[in-house]
Amino acid sequence: MTTTELLLSVLLVFVLASALATALARSLLATLSAFAAYSLGLAMVWVLFRAPDVALTEAAVGAGVTTALFLLVVRRTTGAGTAAITSPTVAATSTNAERTARRTSRTRSAAVAGLVTVGLLATVPALPAVGDPTAPAFGAVTEYYLADAAERGIDNVVTAVLVVYRGFDTFGEIAVVFAAAVAVLAVLDREVPL
Repeated sequence: MTTTELLLSVLLVFVLASALATALARSLLATLSAFAAYSLGLAMVWVLFRAPDVALTEAAVGAGVTTALFLLVVRRTTGAGTAAITSPTVAATSTNAERTARRTSRTRSAAVAGLVTVGLLATVPALPAVGDPTAPAFGAVTEYYLADAAERGIDNVVTAVLVVYRGFDTFGEIAVVFAAAVAVLAVLDREVPL
């Protein structure tokens, strides 16, 4: 097992543990912390797969903006500050039937998440190794990108791929970041950025 494979295995275990912690946490603060850790773990996986643009988007939007928005929304809707975030006040006032229903729902959620994870992990052996020269990513298409980028006068092939060949995908990523910024401004009741 190479160092990259070992690191990927550790990161995937971390992401799985964070997902389970998110699903099974009892307080909102623990849930939000586990969710942020999950997003950061995924961002590190994307870095390991040499996709820094996706990693930056995941870290900024998934771990940063989304977690901050959740914290702001919880604080505004509860009105009691951090006490409402850290203490499970709903559980104290609920009946036994409601608590049982919540436990059953959590157990089912964890079971579904586990089944999806096992299903996804079953496909991993079919993937080519990272950096494998016989992988489809290194086929004739790659040669075309390298030659065509040079003909267009673009020195950086990554820029050519992001702007010329994957323009719609890049536009979609920009739209996600823009939507996150608009959501932050809406939650903060600001019409104009600082």
